Amino acid sequence: MRVIITAAAGLVLAACQGTEAPETTSIGPADQVESGLTIFTGGTIYTGIGSETVDAVTIDATGRIIAVSPPTSKDWDESEVNLVDLDGAVMFPGFADGHAHLLGIGQREITLSLEGTASIAELVTRIEAELQDVAPGQVLGGRGWIETGWPEDRMPSAADLDAVSLDNPVILTRADGHALVANSAALAAAGIGDDTPDVEGGKIERDAEGKATGILIDNAMGQALALIATPSEQDIIRPYVVGAAAYYSRGWTGDHYMRVTHAHASMLERLDKEGRMPLRLHNAYDQEGFALATNRDHETETITNRSVKLYMDGALGSRGALLIEPYSDRPGTSGLSLMEPELLFAAMERADQSNVQLAIHAIGDLANRRILDTFEQGAYGVDNRWRIEHTQILHPDDIGRVNALGLIASMQPSHAIGDLKFAPARLGPNRLYGAYAWSSLLETDAIIVGGSDAPVEVGTPQIEFYAAVARKDLKGFSTEQWNPEQALSREQALTLCTSAPAYAAFMEDDLGTIEVGKLADFTVFDRDIMTIPEAEILEARTVMTVVHGEIVFDAE
Repeated sequence: MRVIITAAAGLVLAACQGTEAPETTSIGPADQVESGLTIFTGGTIYTGIGSETVDAVTIDATGRIIAVSPPTSKDWDESEVNLVDLDGAVMFPGFADGHAHLLGIGQREITLSLEGTASIAELVTRIEAELQDVAPGQVLGGRGWIETGWPEDRMPSAADLDAVSLDNPVILTRADGHALVANSAALAAAGIGDDTPDVEGGKIERDAEGKATGILIDNAMGQALALIATPSEQDIIRPYVVGAAAYYSRGWTGDHYMRVTHAHASMLERLDKEGRMPLRLHNAYDQEGFALATNRDHETETITNRSVKLYMDGALGSRGALLIEPYSDRPGTSGLSLMEPELLFAAMERADQSNVQLAIHAIGDLANRRILDTFEQGAYGVDNRWRIEHTQILHPDDIGRVNALGLIASMQPSHAIGDLKFAPARLGPNRLYGAYAWSSLLETDAIIVGGSDAPVEVGTPQIEFYAAVARKDLKGFSTEQWNPEQALSREQALTLCTSAPAYAAFMEDDLGTIEVGKLADFTVFDRDIMTIPEAEILEARTVMTVVHGEIVFDAE
């Protein structure tokens, strides 16, 4: 069948159900529609509105959707229409990662990654091999280890690394980014000894004899990380470009990037204008960026900069998450406070007066409660759409307060399946009800933004969607104590990855669903993740990614 489309012609929109008679909707005068229309058809197309599907989507040269069904004329003018045949694939509104670290994603692709390391012995062996090509005295850095499931049942230590690295400082960051292990050479170079006092918001782990073990947590990491050479601008640009390419090739159309510096925001603006950043970014500045966020500096058509990232506590895995009661597996600690309530209140006051969105990291139940209490104290409204990043462990009394106060829960489904083997030990059975409580939050009408926290986690749409609907690890393992009732329906999981991130980025009028008038951000998989068995979701392959009407990735 051939269809003639002209700029002056009205387009015929099909009803949601194919059996119903279509109604004609005009797209306006000819001068409102630029030449060069693109039609996506030939597969299943989910609009993101419940389980609704349509037969085709037509976009204009500005990258906006002008119809959600194919035109019904009899002929086809190939000079005016670009037909994209989905060839049986399944298209969705663009999946946006609601919390990720773009620079770290790129760095993981091009530097030493310790993901998948299965033991301390393997970690040491890998470091020994890496050091073969490193000059004496040069610092070796890496990231991605996590001790969960290791046969040694502990974190690595300086002594472990010293066996193969006496001449080189070695600094290896845990997967969560909130702890690292340094060898003795690195500790000495950083000026950290047995008698070095803990800094505020940080901890130097010590053994029973008071000797530093090499594990540094949160703010204690700074001195060691300072040993790693300051990268050149090109050393920064490369992982940004590589990270963006990795992300859109996985099907992500956007990234809520936590946390960007002024210098990097300027760099990202330039990369976008050069056509080297085909990924939609909603950036959160570091705490020094309040003025920049207020002024919306370095924004482009696909980059927004209106947020500031704050930190209340550390991470659960490294026992830096701030808890109301002590850790069940280490009663001597309740975690770390990285921002006291009075400083948080001052930041909220400033953000409220400046129309700046706050994105506040909080994992432990006390860290989350302090945000809720401080927000309530200030009686702030919902217009700024402030977010709690992770909202990972909530006291049951606080679950209903998130939505009641108008805060957004920015959560990462993959954390629940990554943490299920150690979180019960950290928290004990009585605190698990409020851990990763997706369904309970949605029952209060809270808005949950789904993300990955990559490079902490792998960072694929398939894993995040699977984790939300299965609440099992990647091998299908879970337990009854992990509250399977907190798993989500597929429609809810789709919302987490599409319309909720759009709302949290103040772009619900432009993104999140496939509707007339919205921007054409699409994610296309080779199979229908809304209907296939849950285990097969992980096998879905990304075949196409579309950002602002441009095909930025095509597997063919």
